[in-house]
Amino acid sequence: MGGLKITEVEGGVAFAVRVVPRASRNEIVGVHGDALKVRLTAPPVEGRANEALTAFLAQWLGVRKSQVEIVAGATSRRKMIRVIGLLAQEVEERLLG
Repeated sequence: MGGLKITEVEGGVAFAVRVVPRASRNEIVGVHGDALKVRLTAPPVEGRANEALTAFLAQWLGVRKSQVEIVAGATSRRKMIRVIGLLAQEVEERLLG
């Protein structure tokens, strides 16, 4: 699993993400400590990076945007994400291959 800690929660899973805003492209870089490191082109103002993050993760995981939510750290680079309707193994396979 490479250090990424994916926790089973009611109805889905939760995991930490470290966001790098204003990158040249949207991409998953790998694992930083126990968090998934994601680069986003969006700036960290007016919630744009948060919106970009949930949309990017939803697309990557193959779920609707409404199934991905930021449950902690909305104003921080380190965020806790909850994905509804997936198991930890599914998330790990889809994110890390």
